[in-house]
Amino acid sequence: MTVRDAISAPDAQGKPRRTTRRFPLFTRDTARPEGGGRAAPGDAPAPARQWPILTVLSAVALGLLLTAFDAFRVGTILIGAALLAGALMRWMLPSVGMLAVRSRFTDMLTYSVLGLAIVVLALMAQPGPWLEIPFLDDTLHFTVR
Repeated sequence: MTVRDAISAPDAQGKPRRTTRRFPLFTRDTARPEGGGRAAPGDAPAPARQWPILTVLSAVALGLLLTAFDAFRVGTILIGAALLAGALMRWMLPSVGMLAVRSRFTDMLTYSVLGLAIVVLALMAQPGPWLEIPFLDDTLHFTVR
């Protein structure tokens, strides 16, 4: 008895290559995430095809530069806002190029949770926080005692 490898994609002639419902022992390829195609036509130059990820990375780089030049709070807020913009682009645009890493839901959740956490922590940073959450101070004093 021979066991054929279970690959679900059809071959070039359209014949299914999958002969069993089991998953293959070794993964030979990965599924492209939804929205993982080019963000611009194929004849456009490379930067134009990947403008969503370049937009997010440029904003993050600017935020890091501002942070390096002693504008810590503004720089980190910009980094968080860039991730939130990435989540928004992942939700709104049908094709986002390399900004699509996982499924649309997972990408949106990851970008938005990380972006929101960075923005909130930047707003709460000492000295002179722009955002004060009273119960957090009480919680800290209660747990340290």
